[in-house]
Amino acid sequence: MSFALFLLLLLLVTGAVWALDAAWLAKRRRAGAKQPWWVEYSASFFPVILIVFLLRSFLVEPFKIPSGSMIPTLLIGDFILVNKFAYGIRLPVANRKLLEVGSPKRGDVMVFRYPEDPSLDYIKRVVGLPGDRVEYRNKRLTINGRAVPMRQIEDYLSRERMQYSRRYLETLNGIEHQILIEDDAPLFVPQVRSFPHSGNCNYNMSGLACTVPPGQYFMMGDNRDNSSDSRVWGFVPDGNIVGKAFFIWLNLGDLGRFGSFR
Repeated sequence: MSFALFLLLLLLVTGAVWALDAAWLAKRRRAGAKQPWWVEYSASFFPVILIVFLLRSFLVEPFKIPSGSMIPTLLIGDFILVNKFAYGIRLPVANRKLLEVGSPKRGDVMVFRYPEDPSLDYIKRVVGLPGDRVEYRNKRLTINGRAVPMRQIEDYLSRERMQYSRRYLETLNGIEHQILIEDDAPLFVPQVRSFPHSGNCNYNMSGLACTVPPGQYFMMGDNRDNSSDSRVWGFVPDGNIVGKAFFIWLNLGDLGRFGSFR
């Protein structure tokens, strides 16, 4: 059971007990009699759960980064905040869009439900929008026939793996972000899986080229050679979007990372 569903059920149960007590049980108790413990707890927790549910469903939701696929932008152990309304107001749990507010842009770091298992949340960078022709060949990204600007900066030392990777500044939608590329990693995409609209992609020994279907997005990790993303398991439907990542609020291993996300 997802946490969102658990929170909704808890909200419904405590709310039902609170309403039942207000409408009927309280009137049947003797004057001065204490509330039963289950009524007292429900009445106390209901407003707290309601506030948490509304904030988490429509405003911001916290996430913890579990893997290194977005290094160096996001590190393992980063706690981040995700804007839940940046891409539209969505019905909690069902995730159906109620109101159009905005749409993902190239370069956004987005949290979404993993297409192969929607109970899992993934985080990657938006690279391709609906209708885009995305090519990643010889470790260079091209969108709609134009090479994405990229310039090399100092190498990155991974503290977990104790090895250096080549680091670049890549520019999407006019905004720079860092990516890592390993020279000894293969050019081709290994272990490609069967996925919806896989016919929109062409793979060869130098990489791949995909045309993004309507209502879908092409996602890639910033740690390009250590990321399982749209190159492997396909496109992300609009219905799987959770929100836009925008802020690091904690990393217990590096307190200096507060607010460092860009």
